[in-house]
Amino acid sequence: MIGVVAASASFYVHAQSAASAPLSASVPRFASASASASASATNGGKATRAADRALRRRILTALGKEKNMRASGITVRATNGDVLLEGWVPEQAQIDQATRVAQNVQGVKSVRNMLTLSTF
Repeated sequence: MIGVVAASASFYVHAQSAASAPLSASVPRFASASASASASATNGGKATRAADRALRRRILTALGKEKNMRASGITVRATNGDVLLEGWVPEQAQIDQATRVAQNVQGVKSVRNMLTLSTF
């Protein structure tokens, strides 16, 4: 029993000293370079997602301002300038109108319209 307690105490001391060691001492040199690349890719990803959200908001605003357009049933997804319109509108003419409105928003590269008709 004493041997188990001594081994546990030894393990605890080793774990404490390893935890208090600086991170750079335990991380291989090559991991630092990949961490930098990963961080810059993440920052680029955040900027891209922010640009997609801004484009989505501009499209929703344009749809909301359009006369004879019921935009409450429309969902907009934007990815790198490619736009997907999903949801429903009450009239066929609004399906085509939504595509035209989205195409005229700055930053839109392409529009894929998946809107359906609904009378709800």
